[in-house]
Amino acid sequence: MIADALRNLELGSVPMATPTGRLVGASGLLLEAVGCPLHTGQRCQIETVSGEWLDAQVVGFRDKLSFLMPFKKAVGLTTGARVLPSPEKISLQIGSGWLGRMVNGLGEPIDGLGKLSGDFPLDSQPPRIHPLRKKPVTEPLDVGVRAINSMLTLGKGQRVGLMAGSGVGKSVLLGLMTRQTVADVVVVGLIGERSREVREFVDMSLGKDGLQKAVLVIAPADESPLMRVMATELCHSIAAHYRDQGKNVLLLVDSLTRYAMALREVALALGEPPATKGYPPSVFSNLPQLVESAGNGENQAGSMSAIYTVLAEGDDHQDPVVDTARAILDGHIVMTRELAERGHYPAIDIAASISRCMAQVIDHNHMMAARALKASMARHERVRDLIPLGAYVPGADPVTDKAVQLHPKVEDFLCQGTKEEAPIATCIAQLEKLMTS
Repeated sequence: MIADALRNLELGSVPMATPTGRLVGASGLLLEAVGCPLHTGQRCQIETVSGEWLDAQVVGFRDKLSFLMPFKKAVGLTTGARVLPSPEKISLQIGSGWLGRMVNGLGEPIDGLGKLSGDFPLDSQPPRIHPLRKKPVTEPLDVGVRAINSMLTLGKGQRVGLMAGSGVGKSVLLGLMTRQTVADVVVVGLIGERSREVREFVDMSLGKDGLQKAVLVIAPADESPLMRVMATELCHSIAAHYRDQGKNVLLLVDSLTRYAMALREVALALGEPPATKGYPPSVFSNLPQLVESAGNGENQAGSMSAIYTVLAEGDDHQDPVVDTARAILDGHIVMTRELAERGHYPAIDIAASISRCMAQVIDHNHMMAARALKASMARHERVRDLIPLGAYVPGADPVTDKAVQLHPKVEDFLCQGTKEEAPIATCIAQLEKLMTS
């Protein structure tokens, strides 16, 4: 039987040689190899002095020199080490078994619950949808936050950024929205954050029930920049898969800034010149490509809403990443340190925030009540500093007087505890009652 099989074996199917390259350089994050043709995006393995193999990916080339970047910390490499290209691109299979699981940027499980399996192939690159075929945003999205549901109403398929400096409460607000948003599937990308926050997010923000309908893609700050980039793109691919299956999906990425920083590290290592605040130009071309893969698709039954946290370093809201995110997203929710220091949680600055899809998903009465509340807050802001000094004299302007009287109720309305529920219908009713009282 073996002899018959050998006779039937075609000579063309037998590999005559294994293409092998050699490592000739290692500088910082970048490895250099020669000796065999490698294409960008291809995975390969590098032999270490201990006989183990280090996984890497081709990120660029120059003449006959290929630039590689390892997925993990490069230890035990030596000049002349063998470089073997992977024969085929590893294809992930996704299905309902991914729900309740945690994976890294390569789609490998890291929760100790065994291998992942599925019925559908999953590309690590997010899909591209023709703009004329995208389902429009027509339905409101209930995120369970009173200030957002009433004053910055989001829609199913909208992409919005949570913008703030460090320590203002972005992650706490994200956790509140994770627990209370009405969605069939929640995909969470924890990118470049502290390792401590991963377990806290799972236990405190998601909880046991929330985890059952969630997929977590984790690449903390100690991962390589390439893994952080791949993890961000993978969570978009996962969310897009469930969206195309007809599910209402919520995608949470914490944070978009860490993704931009990872792109910066990769680009600078490749020799790209820095531009605005050290960010190379390729970073600002990659951000729109990532964000545009979110949102609704062609399937009219499914939706994909995306919420990104954006770190304003030094509370600078003119930071290039913040400014770019504000331009390419469908809205931004600004959180300020001033409100946080006053004990106002969530510390959302209503006047500086906007939801570009709000008018498409709410009725006329809701819109009028939201505008009236904004106008009242603006009136109060004009005289806020005068009131403690006794310089404000009531009676000169009835509209301002009403705004000052209404302000304590407005503060109570916009504040919310981390365990407090706020369904969208209740929020709208409370807003309209507040503005007609």
